[in-house]
Amino acid sequence: MRRLLSRFLRDERGATAIEYCLIAAGISIVIVVAVNGIGTGLNDKFASVNTSIK
Repeated sequence: MRRLLSRFLRDERGATAIEYCLIAAGISIVIVVAVNGIGTGLNDKFASVNTSIK
């Protein structure tokens, strides 16, 4: 039982997967914020073009 517990405590495979998940989450947050900012800017441009055409 001690050997099983010590092997479990030394195993770091799950830590690597968690690190990759955190990196992916950070990148996705950056992408969402960037796309949201671009979308707001484009919406303002299209509204301006729409009012100038009318």
